[in-house]
Amino acid sequence: MAKVFTITEGLENMGAIKTGGQGSVYKGRRFGEIITAIKILPTPISSESEEDKNYTAFQNEVQKLKKVNEDANPNVVKILNSGITDSGNFPFIEMEYIEGPDLEELLQPPHPRLFTLKEILKVADQLSCALAHCHKVGVRHGDIKSNNVKFNTKTGNYVLLDFGLAMMSDEQRRTSLRHAGAIEFMAPEQNEGAMLFQTDVYSFGVILFELLAGSVPFPLNNKSETARNAVMIAHQEAPPPDALNLRRQSLPHNWNDEKKEQEMNVPDWLITMIYKCLEKKPENRFTNGMELHEYAWQNHVRTANSNQLTHERIAFLENENNRLRKEREHLQQQLLKFQHRETSRNSNSSVTKGLTGNTEVTRNKIANSPVNSSSAYTKYGLLFLIFLLVGTAIIYFLSTGKKDQPDTNARVNSPLASPTTEPPGIRGQLQNAKQFLTEGKMAEAFIIYGTLSRQQVPEAMYFYGKLALQNKNANLGCAEAFELLKKASDKGYAPAKRTLGFLYSFADDKEILSQGNYFERCTFRKDVAKGSTLLMEATLQGDTTASRLLNMLTASR
Repeated sequence: MAKVFTITEGLENMGAIKTGGQGSVYKGRRFGEIITAIKILPTPISSESEEDKNYTAFQNEVQKLKKVNEDANPNVVKILNSGITDSGNFPFIEMEYIEGPDLEELLQPPHPRLFTLKEILKVADQLSCALAHCHKVGVRHGDIKSNNVKFNTKTGNYVLLDFGLAMMSDEQRRTSLRHAGAIEFMAPEQNEGAMLFQTDVYSFGVILFELLAGSVPFPLNNKSETARNAVMIAHQEAPPPDALNLRRQSLPHNWNDEKKEQEMNVPDWLITMIYKCLEKKPENRFTNGMELHEYAWQNHVRTANSNQLTHERIAFLENENNRLRKEREHLQQQLLKFQHRETSRNSNSSVTKGLTGNTEVTRNKIANSPVNSSSAYTKYGLLFLIFLLVGTAIIYFLSTGKKDQPDTNARVNSPLASPTTEPPGIRGQLQNAKQFLTEGKMAEAFIIYGTLSRQQVPEAMYFYGKLALQNKNANLGCAEAFELLKKASDKGYAPAKRTLGFLYSFADDKEILSQGNYFERCTFRKDVAKGSTLLMEATLQGDTTASRLLNMLTASR
């Protein structure tokens, strides 16, 4: 290909931009100052006639590609022209030249090795929009990878480039893929030369995984045939790794703790979307770009709306909190005045008693007075306690609402807190994990629980930690597992409170701990006061097992 210098009349070759198994891309100049990009395909055409099957296939694909530009799309490169080179008779397509770096370049130093959540969501929206636009007119790209998606510095959009593979015949494609350099982005079915709409969906998932985790699911360690075969087999058989764990390990050191925490608050729907795209079987993925974009767009909008609602909720709670604070202060003043008045009245009654000696008259007088001291004190005290609890709850929600990304699993840390409803995606994953446990598929369950634990989902943290304490989950140490239970308890999850209460209360009773399979691996510190409090809180939330444990604890003391 290096010997091909003349493209065609009026189109000047200004040098190669990149080369690969699917052909080479050159920078071109048309009519003086118009800069374009030319994709030259590797299979020559012997004659421009219907007798040449390569030429016929090329013309058929050109007609499909023309449909891509019938309606302009800011996320798809414009295809300007096509033809046969004057030198070498190679087919080419001419596209607009996009000024700016591609995703591969944006993941290299001095840039961080991963994207911020804000930018990942932008890529997800715009790249899925590009796929939807192409698939709608029947065009499958077939070569989606990091260096085929560019950031247009003029418009601020991400643009899908290089439709060269889409213009090849099936036989050409099979031959080309054997020498492809980007095997890390290839769907399992591409090894057989197949190119489906779901093939593009899979490669989209690899790109999003790379932006999120700082690495593709199955990296190519070197260019040897052995390494390529290993990646190929991994795409076909191995489950993709934990993207959130890889992201945590890849967070830049120069980000402060607050930014790191924000950047780990990955929306559940985004994780679900990526892993659905990476399903081994095409039928288990999104059907095409339209379905994928609909999912990404709806969830992106829902996330944005949730953030807006959070700001409105914060403003409302701030006003409500100020109002309650003033009422509480007023109530405190009234209570102090009342106590002072009662103290004075009791003092006067004692003097009267001393002077008259008529204690019965004094008792009757106080009992029949307009305000009974005991009932009034109780009344004001209960009102004060109610306002105090409500104010505390609002302050709690106010503090959680100020996070950049709302925690859909947050609960009030109160004995009366009730469980909140998990988002649909999380509920489904939790149900799958329980089913895996029932079937004895512990590894599959731990993948789900581990992923959701990092998203601070209470039920996942509870089971992931509890199973470790019971010597069934070797992924966690005892201290780390116990800490997960405490976090789930702090979020108001009653089973976590019950289990913690049990462990604190019976930490030195080997027989009781053995009944719960807690004695084999870990040791626990006894704290009956803390244990009984947690059991009481779980009981108030309706946990009958906690109630029985509390009774057992009371009977043993």
